[in-house]
This record gives sequence, C-alpha cells and structure tokens, in this order.
Amino acid sequence: MLDVVVRPEGVPAPTSDTPSRVRVGRGGAAANLAVALRAVATTTTEVVFAGTVGDDGAGALVIDEIRRTGVVTHVRVRPGSTGAVVSMVDADGARAMFTQRGVNSQLRSEDVTGLFDESLAHLHVSGYTVLDDATRPLVTSLFEAARAAGATTSVDVCSLGPLLSVGVGDFVAVARRADTLFANEEEALAVAGASDALVALDHLARTWREVVITRGARGALARADAQTFQAAARALDVVDTTGAGDAATGVYLGHRLNGASVEVALEAAMSAAARVVGGLGSAG
Repeated sequence: MLDVVVRPEGVPAPTSDTPSRVRVGRGGAAANLAVALRAVATTTTEVVFAGTVGDDGAGALVIDEIRRTGVVTHVRVRPGSTGAVVSMVDADGARAMFTQRGVNSQLRSEDVTGLFDESLAHLHVSGYTVLDDATRPLVTSLFEAARAAGATTSVDVCSLGPLLSVGVGDFVAVARRADTLFANEEEALAVAGASDALVALDHLARTWREVVITRGARGALARADAQTFQAAARALDVVDTTGAGDAATGVYLGHRLNGASVEVALEAAMSAAARVVGGLGSAG
C-alpha cells in the first residue's frame, strides 16, 4: 500500500487550499509489521514480506522503501494500480482512512506458499487478506501449509469497518486457525461480542492460544497460558496514530519469536507504538 497521510494545520477550507503536513511513502498493515519485526528480530532471522503491487510508480516506491529496511521482498507485480490509502489526521492524532485495495485483491496462494520450507518459523497474515472476499479463501491454505512446515501463525483484525461489513463469523471461521490474534480494543469487542476489554480477552482466549489487545491511551492487554498481562501506554505527544498498532504488533511478535516473555514483549510493543505516534505516518 502507498500511504498518503495528511494533517491539516487549520480548519479545512472546503473549496480552497488548506496548509497541511503531508507524508507520502510505503504503508500497509503487513509491510508496517514486517518493518517493525525486522527491527527487533535476531540477525540470523530473515523477515520476508510477500504481497502484490501494481505496475506503476507507486509500486516501485513501496518495494524500494520496504527493501531499504532490511526486509526481504517477494512481491508480485500485476497490471493495475498499487493499493493506496489516504489518512486524514485530526488535531488529536486520530485518523480516518480512505482506501483503495488495488491489486491486493489479486494475491494468490502461490505468491506465498512458494516461500515455505523447513526454515519457516512463523507466518503472519494481515487481517485485510482475511477481510477481502477475493483473498479470504486462500488464507486457510496458507495457515495449513505453515502448520505442515512446523511454523507458528498469527493474524491481526486490522480494521473495524471491513470486519463489520464482512461479518465476524466469516472472519473467525478463517482466522481461528491462527495461534495468535492481535486486535485493537474496538475490534476485539466486536469479534468477542463483548462490551468490556477483559471480558473480550477471556472470550477470545478460548479460540486463540495467545491474544493481544491494544487500547490506545489505555495501553495493552494480553492473554497467554491462562495468564493475563497488562502494559501502560508510553506516548506523551500524539501526532498521528497511523501505523502504531502495526508497529506494536511487529515488535511484540519479534520479541516473542526471540523467546522473550509476554511481559517483555508487551512493554516493548508499547514503546514502539509511542515512537510511531510521535511523528506523521507509519514510520513515525
């Protein structure tokens, strides 16, 4: 995905110009997560991003930016437009996103499973892949192939709007095959059908072995091995929340794959989120 993040420096003028801060660069939940994971993974670990881009300038820009972080890219170029999202950020750092999936809907199983061998340690699938009617069917085969290779798996919900549009049942029917679930609070409440985060955590832990719920200014919760863990938020100045959840997920996952405890991973995730929200865009 190409990210265009806009934070107006005043009241938007409907029919004229509004001075703004603008950042254009690589985005997308999976790519953001891969970059965050690469930053904390061991030097002997290869972090690979698999996906699709269009045959346009945006696709070339996105691939180049991901590669420069040390993430290995296996990206299929297909005719059409690279996915793009415009994030409008308000004075409190909250954002509304206007999204075009582009050729992301053309992801195929062979774009990913060809990378699976005995060295595969973990597969993470972006929730957007589960929430897209065109790509949801392939996710089951990805999880099954990863498990057959001896790898652990995880999935994040990614976005409340598409979740509600697709339906919680359809999402869970596929995502339940993952070992770990990541969600923000409103997503977790929707999936669990609950009105309280701790109740949601308890409910979700009946399906997933490990569950992490990010809660913005209220920090994060996690459940693993029948234990509940909490961590406080660390952000002091919130400029833009774009990509903060992806960074938290990637850093948490990286530390857990390194063998760290849930407590250590959760604290590191909160520090990562704090760095991102202090700047404009998913790079922070």
